[in-house]
Amino acid sequence: MIAKMTPDPMLQALDQARSAAERGEVPVGAVVVGADGGVLAMAGNRTEADRDPTAHAEILALRAAAARRGSPRLPDCTLFVTLEPCPMCAHAISLFRVRRLVFGAYDPKGGGVDHGVRVFDAASCQHRPDVVGGVRETEAAALLREFFQTRRR
Repeated sequence: MIAKMTPDPMLQALDQARSAAERGEVPVGAVVVGADGGVLAMAGNRTEADRDPTAHAEILALRAAAARRGSPRLPDCTLFVTLEPCPMCAHAISLFRVRRLVFGAYDPKGGGVDHGVRVFDAASCQHRPDVVGGVRETEAAALLREFFQTRRR
């Protein structure tokens, strides 16, 4: 019997980011995976389409996963996202009690995990997930760079 390979969640997040870019959104994608490795939800940025500055990929994917689970907490889940989460998204990750955060490109200007306010290091942070940064960083950063280069022409 041949075991079925689960697609790489970061590749799926990158696909979500590409789709977001095609819609004119900043290319960020997110995928929430349960303890069994199954995908619970995925999303790309929708701030322009939804006319909502909080419609970041992470927030959308976390909300969808929580709705699917019927719980406001995702303690056995991993969130894969193509860009270091901003402070708003980092705080949401804490509130959803996500077990693990895996992100691609670092964001020195707007990040809230390894840069800026470092939400998970704050005394007021009630939950700190395990964090792994730099996964497929080159690919994720290239998507962002290409998107903004075409915008600035």
